[in-house]
Amino acid sequence: MSYKWFAVYTKPRWEKKVVKLLVEKGIENYCPLNKVRRQWSDRVKLVEEPLFKSYVFVRVTDDERTAVRMTSGVINFIYWDGKPAMIRDKEIVAIRQFLDEYENVELIKLEIKTDDRVKIVAGPFMDQEGKVIEVRNKTARIVIDSLGYMLVADIDKGKLVHNNHK
Repeated sequence: MSYKWFAVYTKPRWEKKVVKLLVEKGIENYCPLNKVRRQWSDRVKLVEEPLFKSYVFVRVTDDERTAVRMTSGVINFIYWDGKPAMIRDKEIVAIRQFLDEYENVELIKLEIKTDDRVKIVAGPFMDQEGKVIEVRNKTARIVIDSLGYMLVADIDKGKLVHNNHK
């Protein structure tokens, strides 16, 4: 049996309730909690809020996915390219470590834009670097400028990461 991490979408403000229900079912899960200081009229209090609004991560086998989907408050798995989006173990570890170390973490959605330098992280062009020349709904056209040639390929945006060294 192979356990993999997936993200599920919950009803608004149901993250902690979903976690409790998943624990009762014996399903491993993780709801990243951000420590945030809130100002009340008489004091400042440190509260824990879900970092990803309406998301909970679950580590399950394919057979357990139905049990997750049937949990109250769970709307569905987050899909990418027509199938439930799998989250790498190292990404879960990185989120845990980051939240253990920092408070008031800000979440910023990365958008792939024209002229961004990117590295392809999956598929036949894996580990190639290039520059985005066009962005469409689910794909970005990348110029891969190694070897002195300009290769142009439509690459799924999910297989790209920003490459900071230009």
